[in-house]
Amino acid sequence: MVEDRKKGGEEGKVMSWKKIAERGEVSVGRGKAFEIDGKQIAIFNQDGYHAIDDLCVHQDSSIAPGKLEGDIVECPLHFWHYNIKTGELVDYLKDVKLETYQVEVRDDGIYVDI
Repeated sequence: MVEDRKKGGEEGKVMSWKKIAERGEVSVGRGKAFEIDGKQIAIFNQDGYHAIDDLCVHQDSSIAPGKLEGDIVECPLHFWHYNIKTGELVDYLKDVKLETYQVEVRDDGIYVDI
């Protein structure tokens, strides 16, 4: 099921809500990688569900299996740290940010706005 609607304030941009996972598929305090519409997205279940691009900008490693402490996930390859709510890299370089996606939990699963 796909729902499309215009984003408020972004004329011409269409929201496309797509089911990415089943409810309960991502354990509390963990992340899991999914591919949808050619994008690799990490879903984290930490104080609610959060979705960001799954590939670390350093060497394109998946961050989904990384160690999660609070809102920060650690890339398992070289230990770069990202905020799962904002996508921001919190160490090494300034102004580096992974794309974030809105998440909705519905009766039939977890949806992201891509």
